[in-house]
Amino acid sequence: MTSKTEVAERDEWSYSPTVGVGPLRFGMTVDEVVEAAEMLGQTEVSDCARDYAIFSPTWKIQVHRHRVGSSLPAVTAYVSQTVGLFCIAADAVQGPQVAFDGLQLVGRDLSELESDAIAYAEAMDVHLRYTPEGYAGPDDPGVLMRGQLVGHVLRSRPLLW
Repeated sequence: MTSKTEVAERDEWSYSPTVGVGPLRFGMTVDEVVEAAEMLGQTEVSDCARDYAIFSPTWKIQVHRHRVGSSLPAVTAYVSQTVGLFCIAADAVQGPQVAFDGLQLVGRDLSELESDAIAYAEAMDVHLRYTPEGYAGPDDPGVLMRGQLVGHVLRSRPLLW
């Protein structure tokens, strides 16, 4: 379970649709992502399997937080040779706090996030979206809410692009 102390110690990043998340900007090269992620922690770059020749070579960059004993990456970024950085996943426990228009997206109990997302949608007169798995989140084409089991609680782990 994530404590309020753990949440308070995490970096706060904002999400800007089509622009980026925190210090990461969509379209960055592998080297640029590694350099930008140094403020958060140590990076590990690996090739993604390329099952079909029509897909551009793609790399996965895992960022592990400084001074944290967990083997889980705080952030996983995906970079294509063709388009650069195209997807960022923030870990529910280790990842930075990411906000979308003031709505905290990372590490939330999914039922609490759903309540807040509904209230946000009503207040802003916008829509909310459910994934096929039943996770609620902002109706933005660049946000996909995912669940990550932490202890006995399903926490939010967004994919942003």
